Amino acid sequence: MANCAFLGIGVMGGPMARHLGDKGHEVRVWNRSAAKTAQWTAKGGKGKAANAPEDAIAGAEFVFMCLGDDPDVDEVFRHIEPALKAGMVVVDHTTGSADLARRLSSRCENKRASFLDAPVSGGQAGAESGQLAVMVGGDGEAVGRAEPVMRAYSKQITHMGDAGTGQLAKSVNQICIAGVVQGLAEGLHFARKNGLDEAKVIEAISKGAAQSWQMENRWKTMVDGKFDFGFAVDWMRKDLRIALDAARRSGASTPLTALVDQFYADVQAEGGGRWDTSSLISRLNRKS
Repeated sequence: MANCAFLGIGVMGGPMARHLGDKGHEVRVWNRSAAKTAQWTAKGGKGKAANAPEDAIAGAEFVFMCLGDDPDVDEVFRHIEPALKAGMVVVDHTTGSADLARRLSSRCENKRASFLDAPVSGGQAGAESGQLAVMVGGDGEAVGRAEPVMRAYSKQITHMGDAGTGQLAKSVNQICIAGVVQGLAEGLHFARKNGLDEAKVIEAISKGAAQSWQMENRWKTMVDGKFDFGFAVDWMRKDLRIALDAARRSGASTPLTALVDQFYADVQAEGGGRWDTSSLISRLNRKS
Protein backbone atom coordinates (compact mmCIF):
# COMPACT_ATOMS: atom_id res chain seq x y z
CA MET A 1 0.00 0.00 0.00
CA ALA A 2 1.17 3.53 -0.77
CA ASN A 3 1.59 6.67 1.31
CA CYS A 4 -0.50 9.33 -0.45
CA ALA A 5 -1.33 13.00 -0.15
CA PHE A 6 -4.46 14.37 -1.81
CA LEU A 7 -4.72 18.12 -2.34
CA GLY A 8 -8.21 19.32 -3.23
CA ILE A 9 -11.11 17.20 -2.01
CA GLY A 10 -14.07 18.79 -3.73
CA VAL A 11 -16.71 17.17 -5.94
CA MET A 12 -14.13 15.05 -7.80
CA GLY A 13 -11.16 14.88 -5.46
CA GLY A 14 -13.19 13.96 -2.40
CA PRO A 15 -14.51 10.66 -3.76
CA MET A 16 -11.14 9.83 -5.34
CA ALA A 17 -9.37 10.31 -2.02
CA ARG A 18 -12.02 8.18 -0.29
CA HIS A 19 -11.40 5.34 -2.73
CA LEU A 20 -7.68 5.48 -1.95
CA GLY A 21 -8.41 5.10 1.76
CA ASP A 22 -10.95 2.35 1.14
CA LYS A 23 -8.32 0.39 -0.82
CA GLY A 24 -5.97 0.52 2.15
CA HIS A 25 -3.65 3.31 1.08
CA GLU A 26 -2.49 5.77 3.73
CA VAL A 27 -4.04 9.14 2.88
CA ARG A 28 -3.40 12.66 4.14
CA VAL A 29 -5.74 15.31 2.70
CA TRP A 30 -5.73 19.08 2.40
CA ASN A 31 -8.32 21.51 1.11
CA ARG A 32 -8.54 25.31 1.15
CA SER A 33 -11.90 25.04 2.89
CA ALA A 34 -11.77 23.32 6.26
CA ALA A 35 -15.51 22.73 5.92
CA LYS A 36 -14.95 20.45 2.94
CA THR A 37 -12.37 18.50 4.90
CA ALA A 38 -14.93 17.99 7.65
CA GLN A 39 -17.51 16.89 5.08
CA TRP A 40 -15.03 14.44 3.59
CA THR A 41 -14.44 12.84 6.98
CA ALA A 42 -18.18 12.76 7.69
CA LYS A 43 -18.76 10.91 4.41
CA GLY A 44 -16.40 8.15 5.45
CA GLY A 45 -13.03 9.47 4.33
CA LYS A 46 -10.25 7.40 5.85
CA GLY A 47 -7.24 9.61 6.38
CA LYS A 48 -5.70 12.48 8.24
CA ALA A 49 -6.25 16.16 7.52
CA ALA A 50 -3.36 18.60 7.12
CA ASN A 51 -3.44 22.33 7.73
CA ALA A 52 -1.23 23.18 4.74
CA PRO A 53 -0.40 21.46 1.43
CA GLU A 54 3.29 21.21 2.33
CA ASP A 55 2.34 19.43 5.55
CA ALA A 56 0.10 17.02 3.66
CA ILE A 57 2.91 15.78 1.42
CA ALA A 58 5.42 15.08 4.21
CA GLY A 59 6.53 11.47 3.76
CA ALA A 60 4.25 10.86 0.77
CA GLU A 61 5.25 8.67 -2.16
CA PHE A 62 2.43 10.04 -4.33
CA VAL A 63 1.00 13.56 -4.27
CA PHE A 64 -2.40 13.85 -5.96
CA MET A 65 -3.95 17.20 -6.89
CA CYS A 66 -7.49 17.86 -8.07
CA LEU A 67 -8.02 21.61 -8.19
CA GLY A 68 -9.87 24.17 -10.28
CA ASP A 69 -7.71 25.81 -12.94
CA ASP A 70 -4.10 26.60 -13.85
CA PRO A 71 -3.69 29.43 -11.29
CA ASP A 72 -4.89 27.13 -8.50
CA VAL A 73 -2.44 24.39 -9.50
CA ASP A 74 0.39 26.90 -9.84
CA GLU A 75 -0.30 28.35 -6.39
CA VAL A 76 -0.53 24.99 -4.62
CA PHE A 77 2.56 23.70 -6.40
CA ARG A 78 4.55 26.72 -5.18
CA HIS A 79 3.67 25.68 -1.64
CA ILE A 80 4.74 22.05 -2.05
CA GLU A 81 7.74 22.57 -4.33
CA PRO A 82 10.28 23.19 -1.52
CA ALA A 83 9.08 20.03 0.24
CA LEU A 84 9.35 17.72 -2.78
CA LYS A 85 11.78 14.84 -2.33
CA ALA A 86 13.59 12.61 -4.79
CA GLY A 87 11.37 9.79 -5.99
CA MET A 88 8.05 11.50 -5.24
CA VAL A 89 5.40 11.34 -7.99
CA VAL A 90 3.07 14.34 -8.31
CA VAL A 91 -0.15 13.38 -10.13
CA ASP A 92 -2.28 16.32 -11.22
CA HIS A 93 -5.89 15.33 -11.94
CA THR A 94 -6.92 18.94 -12.59
CA THR A 95 -8.02 19.77 -16.13
CA GLY A 96 -5.53 22.45 -17.10
CA SER A 97 -3.16 23.50 -19.85
CA ALA A 98 -0.44 21.42 -21.43
CA ASP A 99 1.95 24.36 -21.06
CA LEU A 100 1.60 24.39 -17.28
CA ALA A 101 2.03 20.61 -17.15
CA ARG A 102 5.31 20.87 -19.06
CA ARG A 103 6.60 23.61 -16.77
CA LEU A 104 5.72 21.73 -13.60
CA SER A 105 7.25 18.56 -14.99
CA SER A 106 10.52 20.41 -15.49
CA ARG A 107 10.39 21.85 -11.97
CA CYS A 108 9.78 18.39 -10.53
CA GLU A 109 12.75 17.02 -12.46
CA ASN A 110 14.91 19.66 -10.77
CA LYS A 111 13.89 18.04 -7.48
CA ARG A 112 14.46 14.53 -8.86
CA ALA A 113 10.72 13.97 -8.54
CA SER A 114 8.21 13.17 -11.30
CA PHE A 115 5.13 15.03 -12.52
CA LEU A 116 2.18 13.43 -14.31
CA ASP A 117 -0.63 15.44 -15.87
CA ALA A 118 -3.58 13.09 -15.48
CA PRO A 119 -6.97 14.72 -16.11
CA VAL A 120 -10.00 12.48 -15.74
CA SER A 121 -13.30 11.89 -17.52
CA GLY A 122 -16.46 10.43 -16.04
CA GLY A 123 -17.73 13.31 -13.94
CA GLN A 124 -18.95 13.19 -10.37
CA ALA A 125 -20.75 9.89 -10.95
CA GLY A 126 -17.53 8.30 -12.20
CA ALA A 127 -15.59 9.65 -9.24
CA GLU A 128 -18.17 8.35 -6.77
CA SER A 129 -18.26 4.89 -8.36
CA GLY A 130 -14.50 4.66 -8.92
CA GLN A 131 -15.00 4.32 -12.67
CA LEU A 132 -13.02 7.27 -14.04
CA ALA A 133 -11.04 7.30 -17.26
CA VAL A 134 -7.59 8.83 -16.82
CA MET A 135 -5.39 10.19 -19.60
CA VAL A 136 -1.79 10.58 -18.46
CA GLY A 137 1.18 12.53 -19.73
CA GLY A 138 4.67 12.12 -18.32
CA ASP A 139 7.52 9.71 -17.76
CA GLY A 140 6.59 6.08 -18.41
CA GLU A 141 8.39 4.75 -15.34
CA ALA A 142 6.48 7.15 -13.09
CA VAL A 143 3.22 6.19 -14.80
CA GLY A 144 3.99 2.55 -14.10
CA ARG A 145 4.50 3.30 -10.42
CA ALA A 146 1.38 5.45 -10.10
CA GLU A 147 -1.00 3.27 -12.13
CA PRO A 148 -1.68 0.62 -9.46
CA VAL A 149 -2.57 3.39 -6.99
CA MET A 150 -4.81 5.24 -9.48
CA ARG A 151 -6.68 1.97 -10.07
CA ALA A 152 -8.45 2.69 -6.78
CA TYR A 153 -10.77 5.11 -8.60
CA SER A 154 -10.26 4.34 -12.30
CA LYS A 155 -11.58 1.90 -14.87
CA GLN A 156 -9.23 3.04 -17.65
CA ILE A 157 -5.74 4.55 -17.49
CA THR A 158 -4.03 5.47 -20.76
CA HIS A 159 -0.47 6.77 -21.00
CA MET A 160 -0.64 9.32 -23.82
CA GLY A 161 3.04 10.30 -24.01
CA ASP A 162 5.28 13.06 -22.68
CA ALA A 163 4.29 15.80 -20.24
CA GLY A 164 1.27 17.77 -21.45
CA THR A 165 -0.23 15.03 -23.60
CA GLY A 166 -2.69 14.03 -20.92
CA GLN A 167 -4.10 17.55 -20.89
CA LEU A 168 -4.27 17.66 -24.68
CA ALA A 169 -6.19 14.36 -24.69
CA LYS A 170 -8.64 15.81 -22.17
CA SER A 171 -9.22 18.71 -24.56
CA VAL A 172 -10.14 16.18 -27.24
CA ASN A 173 -12.59 14.64 -24.77
CA GLN A 174 -14.27 17.99 -24.07
CA ILE A 175 -14.37 18.95 -27.76
CA CYS A 176 -16.19 15.69 -28.54
CA ILE A 177 -18.62 16.06 -25.64
CA ALA A 178 -19.53 19.62 -26.66
CA GLY A 179 -20.54 18.51 -30.15
CA VAL A 180 -22.49 15.48 -28.93
CA VAL A 181 -24.47 17.43 -26.32
CA GLN A 182 -25.38 20.16 -28.81
CA GLY A 183 -26.50 17.56 -31.34
CA LEU A 184 -28.64 15.78 -28.75
CA ALA A 185 -30.13 19.09 -27.59
CA GLU A 186 -31.06 20.04 -31.14
CA GLY A 187 -32.54 16.60 -31.85
CA LEU A 188 -34.74 16.63 -28.75
CA HIS A 189 -35.77 20.22 -29.42
CA PHE A 190 -36.65 19.30 -33.02
CA ALA A 191 -38.72 16.33 -31.81
CA ARG A 192 -40.74 18.53 -29.44
CA LYS A 193 -41.35 21.26 -32.02
CA ASN A 194 -42.65 18.65 -34.45
CA GLY A 195 -45.00 17.03 -31.97
CA LEU A 196 -43.08 13.77 -31.55
CA ASP A 197 -43.04 11.69 -28.38
CA GLU A 198 -39.44 12.13 -27.21
CA ALA A 199 -39.42 8.78 -25.40
CA LYS A 200 -40.44 6.96 -28.57
CA VAL A 201 -37.87 8.87 -30.60
CA ILE A 202 -35.11 7.81 -28.19
CA GLU A 203 -36.39 4.21 -28.25
CA ALA A 204 -36.21 4.29 -32.04
CA ILE A 205 -32.72 5.80 -32.42
CA SER A 206 -30.80 4.84 -29.29
CA LYS A 207 -29.80 1.40 -30.51
CA GLY A 208 -28.42 2.72 -33.79
CA ALA A 209 -25.62 5.02 -34.91
CA ALA A 210 -26.99 8.00 -32.93
CA GLN A 211 -26.47 6.25 -29.59
CA SER A 212 -24.20 7.95 -27.05
CA TRP A 213 -23.58 8.10 -23.31
CA GLN A 214 -25.21 11.51 -23.27
CA MET A 215 -28.32 10.15 -24.97
CA GLU A 216 -28.58 7.17 -22.64
CA ASN A 217 -28.02 9.13 -19.44
CA ARG A 218 -29.32 12.64 -20.11
CA TRP A 219 -32.19 12.64 -22.64
CA LYS A 220 -34.92 12.33 -19.99
CA THR A 221 -33.57 15.02 -17.70
CA MET A 222 -33.05 17.30 -20.70
CA VAL A 223 -36.68 16.84 -21.73
CA ASP A 224 -37.79 17.46 -18.13
CA GLY A 225 -35.64 20.61 -17.86
CA LYS A 226 -33.61 19.24 -14.94
CA PHE A 227 -29.97 20.20 -15.06
CA ASP A 228 -28.39 19.30 -11.74
CA PHE A 229 -26.95 15.91 -12.69
CA GLY A 230 -23.33 16.48 -13.55
CA PHE A 231 -20.47 18.66 -14.72
CA ALA A 232 -21.29 22.37 -14.45
CA VAL A 233 -21.41 24.79 -17.38
CA ASP A 234 -18.92 27.09 -15.64
CA TRP A 235 -16.35 24.29 -15.55
CA MET A 236 -17.10 23.23 -19.12
CA ARG A 237 -16.43 26.76 -20.34
CA LYS A 238 -13.11 26.71 -18.48
CA ASP A 239 -12.19 23.45 -20.20
CA LEU A 240 -13.29 24.72 -23.62
CA ARG A 241 -11.23 27.88 -23.09
CA ILE A 242 -8.19 25.69 -22.55
CA ALA A 243 -9.03 23.56 -25.59
CA LEU A 244 -9.63 26.55 -27.86
CA ASP A 245 -6.40 28.17 -26.72
CA ALA A 246 -4.49 24.97 -27.53
CA ALA A 247 -6.25 24.83 -30.90
CA ARG A 248 -5.15 28.37 -31.74
CA ARG A 249 -1.58 27.61 -30.75
CA SER A 250 -1.43 24.46 -32.88
CA GLY A 251 -3.39 25.79 -35.85
CA ALA A 252 -6.19 23.23 -35.36
CA SER A 253 -9.59 24.22 -36.74
CA THR A 254 -12.38 23.82 -34.16
CA PRO A 255 -15.31 25.95 -35.39
CA LEU A 256 -18.04 23.81 -33.81
CA THR A 257 -16.31 23.90 -30.42
CA ALA A 258 -16.03 27.68 -30.58
CA LEU A 259 -19.72 27.94 -31.46
CA VAL A 260 -20.85 25.63 -28.66
CA ASP A 261 -18.66 27.56 -26.22
CA GLN A 262 -20.70 30.65 -27.08
CA PHE A 263 -23.91 28.70 -26.62
CA TYR A 264 -22.71 27.82 -23.12
CA ALA A 265 -22.06 31.53 -22.57
CA ASP A 266 -25.75 32.08 -23.36
CA VAL A 267 -26.68 29.48 -20.73
CA GLN A 268 -24.51 31.30 -18.21
CA ALA A 269 -26.33 34.53 -19.08
CA GLU A 270 -29.61 32.72 -18.26
CA GLY A 271 -28.23 32.09 -14.79
CA GLY A 272 -27.29 28.51 -15.58
CA GLY A 273 -23.59 28.54 -14.77
CA ARG A 274 -24.05 25.79 -12.19
CA TRP A 275 -26.41 23.74 -14.38
CA ASP A 276 -24.92 20.62 -15.93
CA THR A 277 -23.71 20.63 -19.52
CA SER A 278 -26.90 19.08 -20.91
CA SER A 279 -28.57 22.46 -20.27
CA LEU A 280 -27.75 23.51 -23.83
CA ILE A 281 -31.33 22.48 -24.64
CA SER A 282 -32.63 25.25 -22.36
CA ARG A 283 -31.16 27.82 -24.73
CA LEU A 284 -32.97 26.31 -27.75
CA ASN A 285 -36.29 26.05 -25.95
CA ARG A 286 -36.03 29.61 -24.66
CA LYS A 287 -35.13 31.08 -28.04
CA SER A 288 -38.10 29.39 -29.74
